[in-house]
Amino acid sequence: MSCAQRLREFLDSHASKYVLITHSRAFTAQELAASMHVPGRELAKAVLVRTGNRLALVVVRAQDHVDLGRVGRALGGVAVLANETDISVTFPDCELGAMPPFGVLYGMPTLVDREIANDKEIVFNAGTHTDAVRMSYEEFEKLVKPRVLDLTMRLDQLVG
Repeated sequence: MSCAQRLREFLDSHASKYVLITHSRAFTAQELAASMHVPGRELAKAVLVRTGNRLALVVVRAQDHVDLGRVGRALGGVAVLANETDISVTFPDCELGAMPPFGVLYGMPTLVDREIANDKEIVFNAGTHTDAVRMSYEEFEKLVKPRVLDLTMRLDQLVG
């Protein structure tokens, strides 16, 4: 079963309201936003992190950078970005870098940046570089039950 199919079956089994969007091939969150004519702040990207032997999904806006210090404190360890092997082993049914922000589908916690939780809708990769999903944030939260925290670096942290 493909990742997109697994996600669709999960959404359908919960009678979720969502729109599946097919778009031109895009490999980065910013490319996806551009191909869909959506501002980067409206697109969520899933970032896999590791703390010791534990994996978690961190969901931030396309243009934002994950603050690994904050993520580590939230997870009770030192957080590092997962490598490509971690990603391909954890998401064998997804195209590399196109995993949806549904840790619940892969047995791991999902942490969402507060800025996304404040949005009315969420748009994200659906397991391929040509499929995305748009749904209400409220529906996403009901399904995923993420921890909502401040998870990104401020601009002054990036340049300072």
